Amino acid sequence: MSMLHITQGIFRLSDTRTLSLNELMIQSGESWAFVGANGSGKSSLARVLSGELPPMKGRLVNRFQRPWRLSLEQLQKRVEDEWQRNNTDMLSADEDDTGYTVSDVIQEESKDEARCQQLAMLFGIGHLLIRRFKYLSTGETRKTLLCQALMAQPDLLILDEPFDGLDVASRAGLAEVLHDVQRQGVTLVLVLNRFDDIPAFIDRVGVLAECTLSHSGKRHDVLAEALVAQLAHGETLAGVTLPEADDISAIPALAEDAPLIVLRNGVVSYDDRPILHQLSWQVDRDQHWQIVGPNGAGKSTLLNLITGDHPQGYSNDLTLFGRRRGSGETIWQIKQHIGYVSSSLHLDYRVSCSVRNVVISGYFDSIGLYQAVSDRQRMLAGQWLDLLGIGAAQADSPFHDLSWGQQRLVLIARALVKHPALLILDEPLQGLDPLNRLLVRRFVDVLIGEGRTRLLFVSHHAEDAPHCITHRLSFIPDGEAYRYLQENL
Repeated sequence: MSMLHITQGIFRLSDTRTLSLNELMIQSGESWAFVGANGSGKSSLARVLSGELPPMKGRLVNRFQRPWRLSLEQLQKRVEDEWQRNNTDMLSADEDDTGYTVSDVIQEESKDEARCQQLAMLFGIGHLLIRRFKYLSTGETRKTLLCQALMAQPDLLILDEPFDGLDVASRAGLAEVLHDVQRQGVTLVLVLNRFDDIPAFIDRVGVLAECTLSHSGKRHDVLAEALVAQLAHGETLAGVTLPEADDISAIPALAEDAPLIVLRNGVVSYDDRPILHQLSWQVDRDQHWQIVGPNGAGKSTLLNLITGDHPQGYSNDLTLFGRRRGSGETIWQIKQHIGYVSSSLHLDYRVSCSVRNVVISGYFDSIGLYQAVSDRQRMLAGQWLDLLGIGAAQADSPFHDLSWGQQRLVLIARALVKHPALLILDEPLQGLDPLNRLLVRRFVDVLIGEGRTRLLFVSHHAEDAPHCITHRLSFIPDGEAYRYLQENL
């Protein structure tokens, strides 16, 4: 019978950090969820269970034959590798794009066209099999790599944050599929930041704190204790205030009577396939919008029009901050009024940079830091990092040494440092534990309460939306395209 048993296990993470697993037994057919704060050692535990991280001390017996691990970091690397391997920006006009298709990626380790089709249909991506992998949305890439994992028919399946980046329907569908997989005899381990992301069928839970497995056992017993601790931590958020802006007068004032955004009959298409289709939308000075819709509906495309990062912005009737797009403004004149966080920005932030300098780069809207920095900007960045619980020593360490969730928190601070006129948060809470999500929502609520900033908020989790939201733009499937519903809340 397959099983994994760890006794008095100590696992080396760095010169100064270890993961301590005093006693853990995972038996064939069980379903587990391990939950903990960012930096608590969850992803390292996943590597231990998959056999990638051997013990420095203690005893580990692993009789599983086909373990498979999938994580956010693996997804990030796969997307990077695919763009580097076949960068279409470097192709000449007569060259074909030869990047891997979705079908290629799913069958990379195990060739079986029929099973590939079956899994793709199960995850709702059957229509994407011939599309190039690098052009998929975040949710679509996640589903593709999950199909790849199941192609290998693992006996131990370890999924690190499988639900982040998926809409409500996709999360429910994935939970149902994973339940079916577990009932077929696959031992399942989920590594999660959200206690409320634990599917109903999971019967065992472990809680990690400060790189130690502090609790493990039956779901009800463990969650009852862990939730009390989470609520106690949440009380420490009372009275949080944000650091000041650097110099508001340095950014040109906006016309008081001009809407922030006016889009008339917006259209964006790729290869004659509509991504946005005749969308007319206006964001007034007193409005905060939540944008919702399935993966691949075009939400991020809309945001890229607004930030000036989409080339088809010039071909649309788009007015930003009272100025028609394409009327002679530079992209930096647009970005000076915007703070922005998204999964794509996180993937793009690959330069070598300290944690502190990532925050400071928000003053210049740059990826990396290439300009002179004032003493005040350094001081304010330090105040932001203090709020995130990042001390002076860690502030000067490389950004990519942080855990995924800690990186996301730093990027959110980067978006907020200017106290911008428009704050765009595209799945900003992805990869964060409950405490840090509460902290980020508190930041947003305090900032919005100052009265200067308006918010565009994209999240598949309805409960993540801040209280300030006044309007909702919904992307609703309508045949092969989408229709748009705009509501006052």
